[in-house]
Amino acid sequence: MSSTTNTGAPDTIEGWRALLGERNPDEVVTKALVRDVQLPGGAGTMALITLDNGFDHTRPNTFGTRGLLALNGALSEIAERTDLVAVGVTGKPFIFAVGADLNGAAEVTTREEALAVGRLGHHVFRRLGELAIPSFAFVNGAAMGGGLEIALHCTYRTISSGVPAVALPECSLGLVPGWGGTQLLPRLVGPANAIKLIIENPLAQNRMIKGAQAYEMGIADAMFEPADFLEESLRWAARVLQGEVTVERPSHEASEGWDKTVADTRFLVDLKLHGASPAPYRALDLIALAPTASRDEGFAAEDDALADLLMSEELRAGLYAFDLVQRRAKRPAGAPDRALARKVTKVGVVGAGLMASQMALLFARRLEVPVVLTDLDQARLDKGVGYVHAEIDKLRAKGRLTQDAANRLTSLVTGSLTKDAFADADFVIEAVFEDMAVKKQVFAEVEAVVSAECVLATNTSSLSLTEMGEGLAHPERLVGFHFFNPVAVMPLLEIIRGAATDDATLATAFAVSKSLKKSSVLVKDAPAFVVNRLLTCFMNEVITAVDEGTPLETAEHALDELGLPMTPFALLQLVGPAVGLHVAETLHKAFPERFGLSANLAKLVAAGKPGVYRPDFTLDPEAVALFAGGDAPSTAEQVRERVLTALAREIRIMLDEGVVAAPQDIDLCMIIGAGWPFHLGGITPYLDRTGIARTRFLPEGVASVPA
Repeated sequence: MSSTTNTGAPDTIEGWRALLGERNPDEVVTKALVRDVQLPGGAGTMALITLDNGFDHTRPNTFGTRGLLALNGALSEIAERTDLVAVGVTGKPFIFAVGADLNGAAEVTTREEALAVGRLGHHVFRRLGELAIPSFAFVNGAAMGGGLEIALHCTYRTISSGVPAVALPECSLGLVPGWGGTQLLPRLVGPANAIKLIIENPLAQNRMIKGAQAYEMGIADAMFEPADFLEESLRWAARVLQGEVTVERPSHEASEGWDKTVADTRFLVDLKLHGASPAPYRALDLIALAPTASRDEGFAAEDDALADLLMSEELRAGLYAFDLVQRRAKRPAGAPDRALARKVTKVGVVGAGLMASQMALLFARRLEVPVVLTDLDQARLDKGVGYVHAEIDKLRAKGRLTQDAANRLTSLVTGSLTKDAFADADFVIEAVFEDMAVKKQVFAEVEAVVSAECVLATNTSSLSLTEMGEGLAHPERLVGFHFFNPVAVMPLLEIIRGAATDDATLATAFAVSKSLKKSSVLVKDAPAFVVNRLLTCFMNEVITAVDEGTPLETAEHALDELGLPMTPFALLQLVGPAVGLHVAETLHKAFPERFGLSANLAKLVAAGKPGVYRPDFTLDPEAVALFAGGDAPSTAEQVRERVLTALAREIRIMLDEGVVAAPQDIDLCMIIGAGWPFHLGGITPYLDRTGIARTRFLPEGVASVPA
């Protein structure tokens, strides 16, 4: 039997192989390719490791067992040499590394195996910081999860200003950064910044930061432009080694307020999740440990956390959700051949309100084509165009746009009181009042001036495209293009095919969506489509329970244990009671037997209330009083049961109707369009795991996450 180190890790490659076995035979191995580099100015020889799995940037470098052992072997050879002054690590073009091979993680079946995975990662990565010579991470591309942790173990770090994504997304998956991240990052950048990357960003739909932000935060010691990044990094490393550059970092290990920062975050996480997912809590425990624990103690604690979480139901759910967002979202089911898409060289936006202005800005930034807005009067038009120009100025002031880029974007967005300005547009989208007659009139006016091949898109949230196209000479070019608010932030686009929509129009819509960097799901022309239909179903059951006499606060918090992004009445406040009522009316008209109409919600709208909360988020007694009067109250458990049952029933009906191609599309819509939590997986496997769907509505085999 192989011996082990004092950390419980085998001390030979054979020992690791014996412990971990031959798992994940399909692992795409990230190789550690070593070459000697003569540093500028006679600084000496660096062994430069390039992480490369042999594929282009569309398949990022990841680390499974064999990849870790490959890196370990390279470091062993480097450690034996006496002619080196430093070791460097960089990635293949556009990619540094994005962490653990999640396919391998899914195959872990015992806690002992999970513990070994954590120990192997620590054993390999920590060698970079414990060699006899300095180590440099040259972060040339995306660095996420274990990829960022490799860099943290190095003595020094440079980063490219073109890096699009730096993140520690593990908490969104039901894990923690388990290869050094919770210990090294807080000591490097302080607890508040570490918490942002480890907990806050993952819980905010996996928000990423860019290379420049990572540098400003102190993750990297130097930043260089992409064009000559490696050359400049090597030159900088040589200057560090020769003493010409001294890297000074603030010390955070005894940072004042460390415990308070952790405690405050724990309070906020509890408000958000109510204990629904263990990962953020374990991450906070580890961050709290960081300033006092030795390296061995901190890494051992990470190993234990990783071992526990790798065996959790939340991880399986998180992996399913991650797979949807990373794979299915990039290959929308039912999308036509991309070759059918028409080129878009100019965009028209009907309306100049907030939603329309947000869309105009996004079209201009992503498509870099002229965008013209129209509205009924000059004041509204000036306000809409002014909003876009002001937002461009803000981006310039934050350094996210150069002055030249800002000037170019500003010149692209203009306004016109006449729709004649759409004559040479290839794509026109309306964002006017949610009224069928108004939208029909708009499209009749637009069709009269645009070319025969111009795509007509509607941002309707609930109305029928087929009905909207009645009376058009070419209804085949009408398509639903449903954004979610705020437009720049929410990743989902529901693309709706009307009865007459042709493939060329649909292909163009998907192509535009991709250029906008949105994730699209093809949806049948059905009332309220996917997200709004299910959210209205959800709200309908909660409001009905309150109408029946359930205390509003009881119903409001009945589903807290799920860790949803917001409570039902907070959601109503966000979208606005009038919008909520309008969608409810649409669904009540279509399905009166399942979607009721709340007279009390109508009273709330008539009273002009923005919701049931005051600006300070305390309940407004006048608004709450509008819902009083019922005599059949429910318990919180009964409210939760009725909501989940109604959702399962509605999803079953939607699948039978063919609203989407598969249950996974409903899951994807709810995850990226409604913030359904990663730790629950998709909504359909969650309903199946809990037994609600399995015993009542969803067919056997619909679940994608094992119970």
